[in-house]
Amino acid sequence: MDARTDAAFAPFAARMAAAAVPEIAVRTFRHAYDQLHGGATGHIAGCDALPPEGLADLAGLGHHGAAGRAALERTVVLRLNGGLGTSMGLRGPKSLLPVRDGWTFLDIIARQVLALRAETGARLPLLLMNSFATRAPTLAALAAYPDLTVDVPLDFLQHQVPKVWAHDLTPVDWPADRTLEWCPPGHGDLYPALASSGVLDALLAAGYAYAFVSNADNLGATLDLSLLGWLAAEHVPFGIEVTRRTVLDRKGGHLAQRADGALMLRELAQCPPDEVEDFQDIERYAWFNTNNLWLHLPTLRAELDAHGGVLALPLIRNRKPVDPTDPSSPPALQLETAMGAAVGVFKGARAVRVPRVRFAPVKRNDDLLLVRSDAYRLDDGWRIVPAPPFADGSRPLPAVRLDDAHWRSVQDLDAGFPAGPPSMTDCRTLSITGRYRFGRGVVAQGDVALVNDGPDVVAIPDGARLGR
Repeated sequence: MDARTDAAFAPFAARMAAAAVPEIAVRTFRHAYDQLHGGATGHIAGCDALPPEGLADLAGLGHHGAAGRAALERTVVLRLNGGLGTSMGLRGPKSLLPVRDGWTFLDIIARQVLALRAETGARLPLLLMNSFATRAPTLAALAAYPDLTVDVPLDFLQHQVPKVWAHDLTPVDWPADRTLEWCPPGHGDLYPALASSGVLDALLAAGYAYAFVSNADNLGATLDLSLLGWLAAEHVPFGIEVTRRTVLDRKGGHLAQRADGALMLRELAQCPPDEVEDFQDIERYAWFNTNNLWLHLPTLRAELDAHGGVLALPLIRNRKPVDPTDPSSPPALQLETAMGAAVGVFKGARAVRVPRVRFAPVKRNDDLLLVRSDAYRLDDGWRIVPAPPFADGSRPLPAVRLDDAHWRSVQDLDAGFPAGPPSMTDCRTLSITGRYRFGRGVVAQGDVALVNDGPDVVAIPDGARLGR
């Protein structure tokens, strides 16, 4: 660090100190800012990101199930719960959205944990990484589940860091709304936030050694005993689940391998602009990150201690209008990291191939309509799984496409399907453009494409059969 970098960072340090940002978060942000100030683009060239080889496969790990059951007593389920779901028209935590049979994401997550405890007798805490915006309403909702509380906290807070003006790399000053001067530092903040909150040490003191980490909106992410047993029996310090990319995943991050054999993740924002076509080659880069991770907590503690609390995760420069509701507002940089990128930090980290069913996030109303339909079912363990026509993987789940102009918000979806989704067990594709209101007992079969170019709502009558 030279004097110029120190001087450039000083106003950031002062702002973070005034906001009582924990020191570990300041150091982590300093690491990212030093890269930015030094001219780092965050780009990873294709010549340094080779297709990975020799990945484990979940289908071959069944023999680790007994080891997984033995390790369950020392395991915690950790869900990322910082999202507000604004892209779906929500004003509160996304995890409080009713997603199936009136149950919210949070209900389902809590009941999965309680069901697995009842089955196995394990402590199995549920731990949430909340944001400042999601903490209070989430904890209020969890009050309905007093049995969840065990010997460690229910949650901890992710950090906030300053935004950076894109034109001169100084702290954003935005008097119109001071909250827009701050941003979350990406889900790579999981590691310093676990440490600064004291929760990591509390987990270790209580005898926990393993954590299964996933996003709250990924309904496919359930604790798998074979994967837990693999982590424990093969002494894996860090495991990441990957699944095969499709054309729909071309812009998503993919798994790659360095020349020395170590694994890495590469996000689109880290791809040089002239290599985007290669980045989107799903045959060359066939595996993408599900954001389902498996951590050995003592190794995480040792790694943080060895590096002053800072994991040297690759920088992601996220350029956005300073006011996301006003595209004409000046551009700012959000300095972020991805939690899955720790696969390149932990010596001996491994990736495991899993079926697509373990990656079922609800990001749009397309996803929500499908998961509310009879194409899925809620099993006895409170897991949302594909219904029998799709359960064995021989038939793909229906592809749903709702146009953004008329179906962007959850309110739009609820108004269009007041009696619930149509039956989709015999459906391949469902595409809806324009305004419709579906009656009760509608059945979609084969390939269904509805187009309404007019201003009025078209009613689909009760019992209608659409498609073939």
